Amino acid sequence: MKFFISADMEGISGVATNQQLKTPSEYQRFRKLMTADVNAAIEGAFNGGAKEIVVADGHGNMSNIIIEELDKRARLVSGSNRVMCQLEGLDDSFDGILFVGHHGREGGSERAVISHTLAGICVNEMKINGRIVGETEMNTYVAGAFGVPPLFISGDDAYVQEVQETLPSVEAAVTKRAVDRFAAELLHPELAQDIIREKAETAVKNAADQKPVVLEGPVTFEIQFKGSQQAMMTTTIPSVELTGPKSIRFTCDDMVTAYKHMWGCVIIAITATNGVLGSVNA
Repeated sequence: MKFFISADMEGISGVATNQQLKTPSEYQRFRKLMTADVNAAIEGAFNGGAKEIVVADGHGNMSNIIIEELDKRARLVSGSNRVMCQLEGLDDSFDGILFVGHHGREGGSERAVISHTLAGICVNEMKINGRIVGETEMNTYVAGAFGVPPLFISGDDAYVQEVQETLPSVEAAVTKRAVDRFAAELLHPELAQDIIREKAETAVKNAADQKPVVLEGPVTFEIQFKGSQQAMMTTTIPSVELTGPKSIRFTCDDMVTAYKHMWGCVIIAITATNGVLGSVNA
């Protein structure tokens, strides 16, 4: 009974605005809340029968969770240089994946709190084989390639509704009611964490009943960026086709390869936002 937790920050208890995750003093507060939400999921998972848990910090620079405050029974993947992005460390040895503190996709519900898709600075929309996806759905397809089923999500109610359209059987912990992209009706964090703990326990207890979501290849990504310079620079990868001023497309044989390909394109697009070598003088 081994489980993987992919943790993000926008959907954790207490978060309502982007500034809370950027202003230094506020960010330190919400690092603690992120760690506490993840701990609630870890505790629930162990209560449900887990024997081993790996947590991948998946927000921003992917080094937000405070290791000295993390439940000592879990291991943490931290740091930003990762080939597999939010899923670094995932393989076919896991019995399920849990998404803690995730958020709605760019262009989804107008209420979803701090909605975006992977990199808000550059990505406007992503499609996989013609279907618009958010981070949770995309990561679920990757997990499916390893035979790992999705078990649990936590975040605002608009995000939960969005994901359950695709994954109706996942256990869902609603940590807040979305009001606007930068507003929410919040539960006290301890109450939200009680819900996370309870739902994660149920999810792990029922893990054997869940099936992985497998997307057979070939896999085609279509990505619409926010700037033409972002799209253009991704064509430095020979397999990437420019389909419009801000849009690209590529196809890979399988989901894991396509995911790595996508991440490479996003890294390039982020870098290209203000000019790839704009700050280099040597």
